[in-house]
Amino acid sequence: MNKNLLVAFALSAIAGLSTTIGSVIGIFVRKPGPRFLTFTLGFSAGVMILVSFVELLQAGIEEIGFFWGLVAFFGGMGLMFLIDVLIPHSYKAEEHQPGKKKGESKLGRTGLMVALGIGIHNLPEGLAAFAGALENINLGIAIAVAIAIHNIPEGLAVSAPIYAATGSRKKAFWYSFLSGVAEPVGAGIAALFLMPFLSPALIGTVLAAVGGIMVFISIDELVPASKEYGFDHLAIIGIIVGMIVMAASLWLLSVI
Repeated sequence: MNKNLLVAFALSAIAGLSTTIGSVIGIFVRKPGPRFLTFTLGFSAGVMILVSFVELLQAGIEEIGFFWGLVAFFGGMGLMFLIDVLIPHSYKAEEHQPGKKKGESKLGRTGLMVALGIGIHNLPEGLAAFAGALENINLGIAIAVAIAIHNIPEGLAVSAPIYAATGSRKKAFWYSFLSGVAEPVGAGIAALFLMPFLSPALIGTVLAAVGGIMVFISIDELVPASKEYGFDHLAIIGIIVGMIVMAASLWLLSVI
């Protein structure tokens, strides 16, 4: 049992920290231009929207039924709306700071919001990988591999806007890294607190709610930010490509 616990934690950590691969890609470009940012933000939105509807909401519906799955999904959206309303938009206070461009401030906030959404998203992912590995090591490996693949574009989603806004590779990397750390944290929560209560219904509820959170972030933050540069068609192309990449990673999970 102890050996299985260690393997389960290791799989969750590897899957979660694969966001750092995406973060390196996001900061590789020395001076991200408007076209790169338009495509990247659209790509990020596509990743988050597709995984929310195809994987997260579907998982909730399968486990707790159509009605309660949708309740959890819209509950996640409502939670993010309340956070958005109650917490002041920090970039509005920064717009008039000397040397601080409005677009850069918005990009920084967008990156932080994506980091928050992905971090929350990674908590139940870590829980899922951990629980799967405890049930069956091969199942845990399959889940971890698929999660690792689709965490790469998630790392890109965090690092690119933060790097563009701050010019700091270190900040871009560490925010992306921290969003991935949420995955082994989710495994830890599962081991310490949820093991007695862990059930498919609980995991399904959490995943559906996280889907709502990610759709809200995509619609409220990513899509508007991607279109601010004036390259509307490129933003749409980014969204479509992001969906295709995420769909490919989910397909891989289904055939392993």
